[in-house]
Amino acid sequence: MRGAKSNRDIVAKRETQFVCQQCGAAHSKWAGRCDACGGWNTLVEEAVATGPSNSLAKSGGGKSKSRRLEFTGLQGDSREIPRRITGIAEFDRVCGGGMVPGSALLVGGDPGIGKSTLLLQALAALAQGKSGQAFRCAYISGEESLDQVRLRAARLGVERAPVELAASTSIRDIAAALDHAAPGPGGGPEIVVIDSIQTMYLDTLDSAPGTVSQVRASAQELIGLAKARGFCLVLVGHVTKEGVIAGPRVLEHMVDTVLYFEGERGHQFRIMRAVKNRYGPTDEIGVFEMTDRGLAEVPNPSALFLADRRNQVTGAAVFAGMEGTRPVLVEIQALVAPTSYGTPRRAVVGWDGNRLAMVLAVLEARCGLQIGARDIYLNVAGGLRISEPAADLAVAAALVSALTLEPMPADTVVFGEIGLSGEVRPVGQAEARLKEAAKLGFSTAVTPARRTSRQGKAADVNGIALRELAHLRQLVAMFEDSAPRPARVVGSAAS
Repeated sequence: MRGAKSNRDIVAKRETQFVCQQCGAAHSKWAGRCDACGGWNTLVEEAVATGPSNSLAKSGGGKSKSRRLEFTGLQGDSREIPRRITGIAEFDRVCGGGMVPGSALLVGGDPGIGKSTLLLQALAALAQGKSGQAFRCAYISGEESLDQVRLRAARLGVERAPVELAASTSIRDIAAALDHAAPGPGGGPEIVVIDSIQTMYLDTLDSAPGTVSQVRASAQELIGLAKARGFCLVLVGHVTKEGVIAGPRVLEHMVDTVLYFEGERGHQFRIMRAVKNRYGPTDEIGVFEMTDRGLAEVPNPSALFLADRRNQVTGAAVFAGMEGTRPVLVEIQALVAPTSYGTPRRAVVGWDGNRLAMVLAVLEARCGLQIGARDIYLNVAGGLRISEPAADLAVAAALVSALTLEPMPADTVVFGEIGLSGEVRPVGQAEARLKEAAKLGFSTAVTPARRTSRQGKAADVNGIALRELAHLRQLVAMFEDSAPRPARVVGSAAS
């Protein structure tokens, strides 16, 4: 028959699906917008995986034999695993005291922020044994050639460090090089850096490198190998324009530690922040300074952030904050100006804009300030990003100071959370904040009212005199009392 086709003429159609590159959701057809996460133009066509697993491990053929699962108690003979310390104190602090053998770290940040530079310095310190013990380290680059990595090492002054280099993007080749003897001086490397995970590919998948399936499968192979062999794995990840690590969200769940490297291009400071850490505290930060010889650690960031502060300047307040377990003092600057447009402008750098809108609303509704019809500019000096609610009172102090043209005392720090009714609420770790302020020479602190102050105890902690506030109106009254002229009364047209 003319219309009949033989089996040889029938070509099996390749099955494909469209996968979102932000959330990993699969769709049967292309669409401009992902229904799962709402991202636009994020769907990429990928081949559907068929047949056996895409793992590089050899399958034994036939049915797999089941093993009986053995349960144990919470108490056992497990000993504390020694950490591998780089000798770079700020990096070790963010990792929770050093890297744990068999762990996987994910380091993300904007292009050119210094991720590769810092990791190369850390590997050189580990290989040279700056902490007292040398480790065998390997740096595998998927973006640069060996000559480019050597040029960076020469610029950083670590070209003599015994770090093993390789340039490859094939997971099969990398796994074959790492999957041999146990890590150690006579075996394989003990710390491995992959720069970056978005350039790696698995030849068992038909999709291009950097897609969701490739990133997920490549990371799964490398993490499984690190757990089996016991070496530390550091993955460098690209970030999207929203500031999150590119690829599937499951990548952050697969690793043990997620570190974000952040900082403003106009500032020399770089901040590494731990947003997830199974072996240490989260929200811990390490502060570095970009120099011509690489990144230099900053042991006392509070003194550095306040180094250029000027006294008797209106619209400025020193905030005593906490970043993980570290107290950090930083200056918050505010500017209140008449608006030239129908809608007042709000510009915020280093803080949450929604939080600023709340503080402005409380100042207007609970304290009677006429501030909402003006342009508001808020900046956290030094390029640090603050997320804790304890900065509410310092922001309010900077705003009222800018509005009344009355400066805050130069020897005063401020911290406290503001409620919608105007009450000033206590915050955690007040002792550590005051201790850091006393170390830097501050003598007064504006803080929330303590419960112990009602019992008649002296308002003096760590040598710092406390001015405790129960309501935001008391903060406004501080500036009204210090105003020498009626023209500086809060909310007046002359202000």
